[in-house]
Order: sequence, then C-alpha cells, then structure tokens
Amino acid sequence: MAKIVVLGAGLGGMPAAYDLKKTLGSGHDVTLINASPHFQFTPSNPWVLVGWRKPEQVLVPIGPNVTRKGVRFVAQAVTRIDAAANRLELADGSEEPYDYLVLCTGPRLAFDEIPGTGPEAHTHSVCTTPHAERAALAYQEFLRDPGPVVIGAVQGASCFGPAYEMAMILDADLRRRKLRDRVPMSFVTSEPYIGHMGLGGVGDSKTLLESELRQRHIRWITNAKVNEVTASAVHITEHDDEGKPRREQELPSRFTMLIPAFRGVDAVAAVEGLCNPRGFVLIDEHQRNPSWRTIFAAGVCVAIPPVEATPVPTGAPKTGYMIESMITAITHNIAADLAGRAADARATWNAICLADLGDDGVAFVALPQIPPRNLTWAKRGKWVHLAKIAFEKYFMHKMASGNTEPVYEKYVLKALGIVRLKSGAHDEAPH
Repeated sequence: MAKIVVLGAGLGGMPAAYDLKKTLGSGHDVTLINASPHFQFTPSNPWVLVGWRKPEQVLVPIGPNVTRKGVRFVAQAVTRIDAAANRLELADGSEEPYDYLVLCTGPRLAFDEIPGTGPEAHTHSVCTTPHAERAALAYQEFLRDPGPVVIGAVQGASCFGPAYEMAMILDADLRRRKLRDRVPMSFVTSEPYIGHMGLGGVGDSKTLLESELRQRHIRWITNAKVNEVTASAVHITEHDDEGKPRREQELPSRFTMLIPAFRGVDAVAAVEGLCNPRGFVLIDEHQRNPSWRTIFAAGVCVAIPPVEATPVPTGAPKTGYMIESMITAITHNIAADLAGRAADARATWNAICLADLGDDGVAFVALPQIPPRNLTWAKRGKWVHLAKIAFEKYFMHKMASGNTEPVYEKYVLKALGIVRLKSGAHDEAPH
C-alpha cells in the first residue's frame, strides 16, 4: 500500500486528491494537507472585493467533503520537506511520511520585493479570499470619500487576468453607485502592451481590452515598473521598448490593487535540487521532479519560462485548463509507477481565460499556451460574464461533491463552441 500526500488544496490540490483516490482505489492512502480548512475559489475574489459575493459564498469546507471520498485531511501548514527521508514536518510538530508527494501549493506572494505593497502596507490583493475580504472593508470606506484609483500588475507578475477584471469590475460597480465620475482610474502593468497577459497576446486581445479600457475611461500605462507605493500615491517608472527608463510618474491613489510577482513557498523552495532560483518546482514532461523522482507538481508552483522576453519582466500564467491537465497527467503517472509501468502521460499546456468585466466579458483560448498555436480564439460579450457565474457555481459544486470530470475539456471548450478533433488539435465548431 502506497501513501500519496497532496500538499495544497486549491484549484489543483483538491481535484488532485479526488482524482488520485478515485483512480488508485482503497488499496492506497491519499492524504490532503492544507494550512486552511477551506477551499477558496480564487477566481471569484474580485467579486468579493466589491461586495458582489460574501467570503463564505466562495469557500468550501475541505475536511467533510474529501473524507466522504476516502481522502484523509490534515489542516496544518508544512514547515519542512525532508525529501531524502520522504516525510513532511508540520507546524504542530507532527510528521507525515509519503511514498509520493504531489505539490499544489500555489505561490508565495512577493509583496516584500516592492516597498509599500501588500495588505499590511498600502496595496490590496485579490490573490486570496482573506485578502479580498480585507480589501472589501477598505473599499466600503473608500466609497464614503472616493478619489483616484490605481489597479494593475507589477514587474515579474504572471497573473494579469485578475488585474483587468478588477479594473473593469470596479468601474461597473462605481457606475452602479453613481460615483464613477468622482474616481479617476489608472491601469498600470508590466506588460509591453495591453492584452499581452504574459502570453504574447491571444488573438485580438490587444484591441479588445484597449477598447474596454478606453470605453470605461481607464487610463493605461504599459512597460511600467512599480518603485514604491505610499498611502496616497503609486510611484512608477515607465520604460521604452528596449527596457530603458523613459520617465518616472507619481500616480495619486486612494485605493490601490496590484497583482504581485510570485515566488515558491518557503518549505518547497528550501529543498535542494527541487526548484529554480525563484522557488518554483522543476519538472520533466511527466510533471515529476528530475532530482526527487517521488515528487510531482502542478499549478502555479511549477517552473515555466516566460513565453517571450519583454522590456519589463513578465511571467507566464498557469491557467485552470493547464492545471487540470497537469493533475490528470500526475494521476495517470503515479498509477503507472505503482503498476510497474513507465510514466507516459503528459499535460497539454493550453490556456483558457474567462475574464469577467463586470457587465460583460472577454473569453480567450490559446491552444497551446506558448506560440505558435493550433488555435487562437478571443470573443467578447455579456455571455462571458454569465458563463463565469455558471462556471463558479459548477466548480464549487465539483469541489463539494468530489466530481472528477474534466471541467475544461468536457464543458468549457464545448460551451465556447470549440471541439476536440481526433488528431488532438482544436478548431472552431462550424456554427
């Protein structure tokens, strides 16, 4: 009997625990370890910030749900990974041995890299539900005396979608409250152009998102590095296309939300030979670490090089479709290893993004994520806003019920009018 431990219960970890248990059956133990007792549906956090969702609406209790499926749950932080001994050290002093370790930890938020950023300083975050809940309280205070707003993503960021969503959702909420005319808005990003998103653009994403920002009277600044944030301003340096500083600006701000750069979590980054210098897990084509062959990884904690060099550093995003595919590959490869077969499953690194813009939205599909692509697809409309609401409800139900169906492959691509061909390529449906 093998003991498989999944570390982290986010968009990758909780589905991984369900999938592994269903695939491996009662003959092997699956343990899920997470510092929080709740699964957080991170894509809904912008709605939490403006009060369109309560925090409890985007949280799912982990323990009772996974236990029903035969998965053991431990609500503890991991302080150390002893990879040589195949064991974890937990915050309460206990230890967890493993035969296979699946890392789905997500990132450490690198607020410390830029002075004045982070919830403990002068910027808000939607990277976690507690952060969004704290930002929601500050937003309610801001509404009593509104003023300039700065939204964006700093240098080294790899998750740009929530920044665009937050800017547009704030705009929509302020318009509903009849306060938009009192709130000058600036969008600051390390991307070389609007709609780059760490992907080198997807279809006509530049035109689509520029149009949205222009229509909503949101000024944008690209190729920007954030130098410092104070209680009243965001200090940036704008760079030219060669990466040379062009000019410095001080942007007044009464409410600031910036997506930070990511690093690997401390316990993972500390394992010699496991990670790159930023603390992201190195993997082979089968999601397994080359140095520690019993350790697999999926999601944001995985090391993926940037899609292309940009004047100001940007990272490559790890989207839901990609994470789902990574988890499927890991499950198949651990099952193969237990059966004495060679690992042969590989993830398909494709990107799907449903960007809610408050009252409409933009959907992007990049297959594969890194160019050149078999398919580049981008559409705009109110249906995207409605689709994201439906997706939220379905995914929350999936986490509560233990449903292991592939959400993106089976439902999202189909809903977007994209079909999988027998060759494995993708194309638009004929309608």
